[in-house]
Amino acid sequence: MSGTAIHRRKSLRLLQGLARACHPLPALAVTVVAVLLGLGAGIDGPRATLLGAAVLTGQLSIGWSNDWIDAARDHAAGRADKPAAAGEVPVSAVAAAAVAAALATVVSSLSLGWFAGVVLLLSVAGGWAYNLGLKSTAFSGAAYLFSFAALTIGVHAAGPGGTWPPWWVPVTGALLGFGAHFANVLPDLRADAETGVRGLPHRLGPRTGVIVMAGALATASVVLGLAPAGASALYSAVVVTTGVALAVVTTAAAIRAPHSAIAFRLTVAIALLDVVLLLTVST
Repeated sequence: MSGTAIHRRKSLRLLQGLARACHPLPALAVTVVAVLLGLGAGIDGPRATLLGAAVLTGQLSIGWSNDWIDAARDHAAGRADKPAAAGEVPVSAVAAAAVAAALATVVSSLSLGWFAGVVLLLSVAGGWAYNLGLKSTAFSGAAYLFSFAALTIGVHAAGPGGTWPPWWVPVTGALLGFGAHFANVLPDLRADAETGVRGLPHRLGPRTGVIVMAGALATASVVLGLAPAGASALYSAVVVTTGVALAVVTTAAAIRAPHSAIAFRLTVAIALLDVVLLLTVST
């Protein structure tokens, strides 16, 4: 095999490792939701593209910084799903990618205006604060509450006139972020325990964690059902009833079988309902 072919194979493996290390699915999901919220707030196509770039690079920087900062801890826990910890990609490469993405986030965010840019950067800063140590404290959920609330404010600020969103938009964003924190952590409780990570979900345990997650997401459903101006009584009743009913079923499943995937999947269903509602009522 020629030197050029070997170099290409190494470059391909590096790119594949970086793609896996950036936590691609959450990054893409947050970006898509943010862009759709922006379009609903009246942002035009080119500006929505810039917004998408700002949010995506921010999420990439958070994902890469997570694997960079936790590389030694993940290696000790035998996390084969983490490319840096498994030796599939150099930790230095992940670190460089995180810094480069963060710099790109600064440029693209501030290109949307100083107010929108600063708020979007604060949202990213919350994610970095989580990775840098907040994740191991009882206040781990605060990073998600702050970051997702700030994200919705920044998206609306990037729209025409740079206005604030209705109060219920960042409140819903914060509740969704809090639920996302538990959804992200609960599957890894045992691996995290081996490396000394004790955030809020770890302290609460799987049963209580699922119940708290379901409660946060159900509260988001209630807010989305009652707060938007002009919502019909039928709409409010259906949304609130559906969200609360799913939360009750989830809680029952969590109490009966805390390690079962059923309760976790039900909370994902509530989260998807809330996201769809948020996108619908924000347009």
